[in-house]
Amino acid sequence: MEVDALIVEIKQKLTATFAKLDEWFGVSESLRAFRPLNGGWTINEILEHVALTNHYLLILINKAAAKAAKNINNLDLATELGSYQFARAKLDEIGQHKSFAWIRPEHMEPKGAQTVTEVSQTLRKQLGQCEEILRQLPNGEGLLYRTTMSVNALGKINVYELVYFLAKHAERHLTQIEQVAAEYQVLNR
Repeated sequence: MEVDALIVEIKQKLTATFAKLDEWFGVSESLRAFRPLNGGWTINEILEHVALTNHYLLILINKAAAKAAKNINNLDLATELGSYQFARAKLDEIGQHKSFAWIRPEHMEPKGAQTVTEVSQTLRKQLGQCEEILRQLPNGEGLLYRTTMSVNALGKINVYELVYFLAKHAERHLTQIEQVAAEYQVLNR
């Protein structure tokens, strides 16, 4: 896969996913605060979880991007580009709600510490951070550093795959949000 096309695809995935997240801030507070009958998270809590997870992923992504830009492993970019295969199948599973078992770390669970407005602003800022990372690594430099991702047994993934992972994680929770909204609609007919 051409790295230019991959970066465009990742940007499009980020833009579309974050736009869908943003739409949920415009629904009624009663819908966003509705707790599913199974005791699951409210839409507000899901949005907060996405922002919290993005926060920790962006710490990892920023460190990896800095190491890739410095090419701390002294890898040859042409060689890496020539042999690169995007790990699409495993990464796409991240976007499917309940597609694999995972116990999230406690620090990524929503606590209600931010207002809905603050969560919305945080998500917008995080989108900008992701876009900036991609701008800083326009020629394939993101392939020059890999970090281990234990989620779904992904193993070693590069900076571009980390950013795609972030978008797919948010997409996973959009499905969850839609399920909460559907239950709310059924119960409030």
